[in-house]
Amino acid sequence: MAETVTLSVNGNDVSVAAGSMVSAAISAVGETAFRTSVEGEPRGPLCGMGICFECRVSIDGVRHVRACQRLCQPGMQVRTHD
Repeated sequence: MAETVTLSVNGNDVSVAAGSMVSAAISAVGETAFRTSVEGEPRGPLCGMGICFECRVSIDGVRHVRACQRLCQPGMQVRTHD
């Protein structure tokens, strides 16, 4: 059985396979828009390799973290649209 990691995304607990990126955990709870642009447009992961910065979220109170570049950690608190 694969090892899992449990974290919180917008107050919802989610368990994902160990080694998963935060962007995968966010998608697992059904979020498609990770943030809102200054024009009010929903934004989400585009490149998946950290270049586009469209997947920025808050992790444990730190804003503007690229979700596609951060591995899930047990107990991590993730907020979208911050």
